[in-house]
Amino acid sequence: MTAPFLPWPDKRLRTSAAPVGQVDDAVRAIWQQMLDAMYAMPGVGLAAPQIGVMKRLAVVDAGEGPIRLADPILLHASTEFRETEEASPNLPGVSAKIRRPRAVTVTFLDETGIRVRRDFAKLEAVSVQHQLDHLEGRMYFDRLSKLKRDMLLRKAAKCA
Repeated sequence: MTAPFLPWPDKRLRTSAAPVGQVDDAVRAIWQQMLDAMYAMPGVGLAAPQIGVMKRLAVVDAGEGPIRLADPILLHASTEFRETEEASPNLPGVSAKIRRPRAVTVTFLDETGIRVRRDFAKLEAVSVQHQLDHLEGRMYFDRLSKLKRDMLLRKAAKCA
């Protein structure tokens, strides 16, 4: 069974997630639940707050296999940008083109509990940044102008 996605505007989607500190079997079980939910969407990433788990956990799979991130920290973002269509299962029926750095460097605890440093590019970089936003209580549409954001939210309300 996959976890239900919190519906926008659930206040937890606007709340920063708490650090995990260490990876244990409970964290691994949450990651598995997240992967199941992500693949069922289907999608390329998911942050724990999207399913109501207020921990700094994320999963990403842009086609190279799943990456599990605990307590991720953005270290560096490229100065070259890319625009990609983004959406969220928390606000179904709408999407928007979002401009983000093309590549990022992130440090995080992996599934073994080791802190690793990894470079992400292209779709992986977009997804990682999207998940980092969720961990900070931000939605992708927060990166739009007020006018575009208001239009998107009005359209989403009609789809609901």
